Amino acid sequence: MTEALVQDSWNRIDDWLREHAPRTFATLGPPAGHGEIVAAQEELGVTFPPDLVASLLRHNGAVDGVEAFLFSTDDRLLGVAGILEDTKFMRGMAEDLDEEEAEGYWHHGYVKFGSYGVTSDGLMIDCRPGQDSFGAIGRFFDETGTDFGRADSLGAYLAELADRLERGQDGGAVTFNGRLIWEGVSPTSPEWGSADDPLPSADEQLPELDLSCSPTDLLHVSYLDGFEELGALIAILPREQVAEAARRQLRRLAVETGLSKYPEVRSALDALDRGEAPPRPEQTDPLVLRLRKVMVQADTHRDSYRQWAAERVAGVIWGSPYKSLKEVAGLRNRLAVDWRADLHADLGSPALPPIPDDHFWGTLRNPAIDSSWYAAQYTQDQG
Repeated sequence: MTEALVQDSWNRIDDWLREHAPRTFATLGPPAGHGEIVAAQEELGVTFPPDLVASLLRHNGAVDGVEAFLFSTDDRLLGVAGILEDTKFMRGMAEDLDEEEAEGYWHHGYVKFGSYGVTSDGLMIDCRPGQDSFGAIGRFFDETGTDFGRADSLGAYLAELADRLERGQDGGAVTFNGRLIWEGVSPTSPEWGSADDPLPSADEQLPELDLSCSPTDLLHVSYLDGFEELGALIAILPREQVAEAARRQLRRLAVETGLSKYPEVRSALDALDRGEAPPRPEQTDPLVLRLRKVMVQADTHRDSYRQWAAERVAGVIWGSPYKSLKEVAGLRNRLAVDWRADLHADLGSPALPPIPDDHFWGTLRNPAIDSSWYAAQYTQDQG
């Protein structure tokens, strides 16, 4: 019965990906061969649960890379070759453990079918016939070992995944540029503060706002690499277009964190929209006093997002647009699941370049972005 559930779930997953994330769908492999699956079981000395066999007969893993199909745990679906490689590696990690220790860490009868890639973490399935947990899904964490309770079978696990996809953003499934991306937002603090809160006096003991930012500050290219194709787009757009996006992103962030309620912040945002960048202020200017007070109040309320947002206002107004855009967008990605679409829209919705590689960064010539390491590597490779 669960084998039919595997097929039905993959039908739903494939249909959703074809429509909403075709680039991710394209990374799913064709079916594995029966003989390949049998040989893998013999090599590992285990019996694959029927659900795992049924899944492999549908998709023999997913091609590795940024566009790869990932489970909601950000683990890539492994094919037969990947299952063999990762499971053998896990056995090597656990070979010095006794049976009781191995039970909670990595048992010889476990098989890994989803890989996090960066670490040894990943999804596993219990392949011990006769055990009540045969076919159950767990996840291995490098530091704590194996944690069961994900699902009683791979069919049930895939059905839950299909449910999440069909709920879209409510299920954490976000699509951008034809790719599936699993997103979650951090819980926000309860609302606090009022637009009528008086400004602090100039002599009140408050932490100073960092006003050392400069329009000539360099942004290291590594900070853009994590933005993928959006990072490449930011790197090649004209300075004024990036500055406009930074202003729009700051307004979004001010709304999301509650900063926009304060009249001093609203006035500054309105002035930026009119192209009226104010001169660099003193620590006692009204806007700076407001931000300094918010930083203290946010610390009291344990509202780190409003605190960080307050700290980023100065960068957008007086700093480098490339650096400030990275900082504001990098904070918004914890607050809004559709932050990528917002950022693309704020950049003017131009055509997106490919996801950047070392060659892209090595040939980048933007004086506001420090790509010197990649440039040196590119020059060396060119001989």
